[in-house]
Amino acid sequence: MSDKFVIVDGSSLVHRAFYALPLLSTASGQYTNAVYGFTTMLLKLIEDVKPDSIAVAFDKGRITFRNEQYKEYKAQRKPTPKELSEQFSLVKDVLSGLGIAMLEKAGFEGDDIIGTLAVQAEKRGCEVVIVTGDRDALQLITDAKYGVTPRQIIDLKGLMGDTSDNIPGVPGIGEKTATKLISEFGCVETLLANLDKVSGKKLQENLRNNVEAAIISKKLATIQCDVPMDDLPDSFIMQPQVDKLYELFIRLEFKSLAARIMLLFSDNPVEQIDKRTELQLPTIDIIVKGYEVMDILCKARTADVIAVYPLLAGHIPATEIKGMAISFGDEGYYIDGTAEHWDEVLGLLADESVRKITHDAKKVLNACNSLGIAAKSIEFDTLLAGYLMEPTASEYTLPSLAARYGEQQVDWTEKKHGHSPEYIYWAAQAINELYQPMTERLQGAGLDILYREIELPLIKVLAAMESTGIRVDRQALRNMAIEISERIGLLLTEIYRLAEEEFNVNSTKQLGSILFEKLKLPAAKKTKTGYSTDAEVLEGLAGQHEIIDKLLEYRVLTKLKSTYLDGMDVLINNKTDRIYTTFNQTVTATGRLSSSDPNLQNIPIRTDIGRRIRELFVPGEGYDCIMSADYSQIELRILAHISGDPGLQDAFVTGQDIHTRTASEVFGIPLAEVTGEMRSRAKAVNFGIVYGISDYGLSRDIGVTRKEAGQYIDNYFDRYKGVKTFMDEVIASARTTGYVTTLFGRRRFLPDINSRNFNLRSFAERTAMNTPIQGTAADVIKKAMIDVSQALQEKQLSSRLLLQVHDELVLEVKAEEVEVVGNMIKQAMEKAVSLNVPLIADIKTGPNWAKAK
Repeated sequence: MSDKFVIVDGSSLVHRAFYALPLLSTASGQYTNAVYGFTTMLLKLIEDVKPDSIAVAFDKGRITFRNEQYKEYKAQRKPTPKELSEQFSLVKDVLSGLGIAMLEKAGFEGDDIIGTLAVQAEKRGCEVVIVTGDRDALQLITDAKYGVTPRQIIDLKGLMGDTSDNIPGVPGIGEKTATKLISEFGCVETLLANLDKVSGKKLQENLRNNVEAAIISKKLATIQCDVPMDDLPDSFIMQPQVDKLYELFIRLEFKSLAARIMLLFSDNPVEQIDKRTELQLPTIDIIVKGYEVMDILCKARTADVIAVYPLLAGHIPATEIKGMAISFGDEGYYIDGTAEHWDEVLGLLADESVRKITHDAKKVLNACNSLGIAAKSIEFDTLLAGYLMEPTASEYTLPSLAARYGEQQVDWTEKKHGHSPEYIYWAAQAINELYQPMTERLQGAGLDILYREIELPLIKVLAAMESTGIRVDRQALRNMAIEISERIGLLLTEIYRLAEEEFNVNSTKQLGSILFEKLKLPAAKKTKTGYSTDAEVLEGLAGQHEIIDKLLEYRVLTKLKSTYLDGMDVLINNKTDRIYTTFNQTVTATGRLSSSDPNLQNIPIRTDIGRRIRELFVPGEGYDCIMSADYSQIELRILAHISGDPGLQDAFVTGQDIHTRTASEVFGIPLAEVTGEMRSRAKAVNFGIVYGISDYGLSRDIGVTRKEAGQYIDNYFDRYKGVKTFMDEVIASARTTGYVTTLFGRRRFLPDINSRNFNLRSFAERTAMNTPIQGTAADVIKKAMIDVSQALQEKQLSSRLLLQVHDELVLEVKAEEVEVVGNMIKQAMEKAVSLNVPLIADIKTGPNWAKAK
């Protein structure tokens, strides 16, 4: 049996993956859709085909020998979007980890390398499999059945041309005529030598007038199979480096692929995936006797600082502490929750005179809140410190922190061992050992002030919000769920009527068949498995058929119903009628908070159904209204302050509408002549600039050509030169220091800022521009939350914070406190930081969250 040699057209498949998938990105903002799609296809190929050897060919640059023959070759093609180009280096990292040979050669296309490798492999007796999305490669097939032979495809292109490659062909000859001529004469050369035998005088004359075009077109379409390849690898056998791949996939947040490569390439996948050996946790004595407990507490109260780590059970608002480990100096103990004097052990957490350190202090505070204990003097949190020092790390578990900042390389995990007394005991010891080195690292990195003045005090605020929860009108929620279910049923009936048959609307294959085969709607994307029916495709078809609007509404309603109506119903506490979301302080690289179970930050606010979902959030018993306090355009105000741009600052200082002002500047017209559409586009430019948007991204967002979008961006920087200067300077600074900072000192390291790889470097530059703005906005809202919480306590008000959603704070307020709370919050938010432009907070109240907007 001959060896099976697979040759992959890397450039073609990466492009296909990019346009087939939405713009996926990591938490740090690295685009990954092309990498993910390409890798998924490649792994499936390896699983299904099981090649003996494999190689991937890439184009190298845009200029090849074909441009010397015809300067207009591929000249019409637009530049590769930055969102795609920056992913090629990551694709090559994947291939390097897989141990797959990569080939490219200046002056030639990937097709030429594929052709050369295929010819050489066939001479060696190999079975060659070419994987590509490019139909040109069909000419390399040596045995097949077509209307013309695969080799004659180049003759077809010689006559009909190829608009995608800007190959001219013979004007007026399409695929049907070209196929007929080549079937009759065999090739372009024979046809041109026998023009008098061609049927039709007009066709004869057309061919005579375009002989040169036909000849050059065939040359341009012909894949070269004799590319000089003097640097071929010794072997094309795949040699995966599992550990390297695993780390790369975890960094790219491809968790499912990380597990998949273990199963594919590891001799012992279970052991490799776990990456653990059966080391033993320490053997401990579980303290339950009263005299031992009192002895430990006595020692703890005289220690300078103690590490505490509780064994928790249950969920907010009924979390329990089932035991607790205490460590100080070189001593450590685990006290069980059944021990004598247990109340005094818990009292240690409330003892203000005892300085305490822990890991994930918010969970400790929540447990104390459930027990009615006011925990005090928690002065250090290893979880939070680890996050501040490495905001893009994959995890901040105690074992991972012990490996990074301590001297321990343990093999147990929180997930597997975290509820055992032995793990709790080890954890307290680890916290104790990490305290000093992590404190020194924070101070050395200039993060100590941010840590102690914002992040650490915020823990108490977040814990109080989580423990309080927010009331949901359960009956209204269920009524809405029934109403939406009925609407979904009606939509399905209408969809079936318009399709003239019943089918599985959630099946991409069945829906694609209905839309693009039965109803003959134009198909935007088609993959190997069928037609794409994703949101982008359906939105592009809006208005072309009544069924599309029904499908779009159906998708919105089913998603919102499952995520929020059904999803929240099961999360409502039966005793309190409240749900208790979790605010994640250590997830985003920018410092932004996120929420989960449920995620209340993704409820759409610009749609009617989104607003109706917000109506379900109401004040709890003893409260009268919901108050919303929302920063106005905080990121643009921070950009105006940091950049020092006089025009941008003037707009905010004088109270002008910033988007109208930008439209006036970008379009070069008076303020009074700015239309709604112009303002909308200027708004997209304003916020896009903050995120380093490209012409490709802006064109997609506002529905204009890339050229037009690029002109908008150029006009913006021409009018707001201070912004351009700021962005250039922050990149220059990052190249020197390796990181960027917010106004509060939050750091984000950019290891690729000086990379020789253009794509990696450009991504780091975009991150450098965005982080000081978005990160400072995150710091400001956190500072405001602390100030608001303190002001409520100082004035002994009953009103309390419930939620933080992006730049908005949500409270439940008593009627008699509305005015004082509103004034107090507005002042606290607007004075949270001093900028060269005013911070503005909009305060609104209502009977529910939606009506407070």
